[in-house]
Amino acid sequence: MKYILFLLLIMLIFSCKQKTGIQQTLIAADSVAINYFKGDGSADTVVKMIMLKDKAQVVQLSKLIDATICNSERCGFDGTIHFFIKDMVLKDVGFRMNDKDCRHFSFQYEGKNYNTLLSEKAVEFLQAAKK
Repeated sequence: MKYILFLLLIMLIFSCKQKTGIQQTLIAADSVAINYFKGDGSADTVVKMIMLKDKAQVVQLSKLIDATICNSERCGFDGTIHFFIKDMVLKDVGFRMNDKDCRHFSFQYEGKNYNTLLSEKAVEFLQAAKK
């Protein structure tokens, strides 16, 4: 019985290391719009919107979003990220960064809903972009 529990634990740990593969799709974007909400998890008020057109920033953000898949419950959003190609929306991503207990990116990819870990590096990127 101990071995079965141990194997299940190992499988769970390694399954949490998977990524979604969305990075390849997002990297194709030529610009990104980031909407910042009030920051309390409610999505009712956009307080700031910024555009990123620097390809290096688009690539960096794409890598941050394609992080470890997590099963965090949705606990609201602090903003949305919209990836564009030639002024057409490629992909929308929600994010929560102001709640240390529930930081995540949330998006649909290949017909599935995903939450990925929003790391400290991602928080720093989003906060720097907001300034």
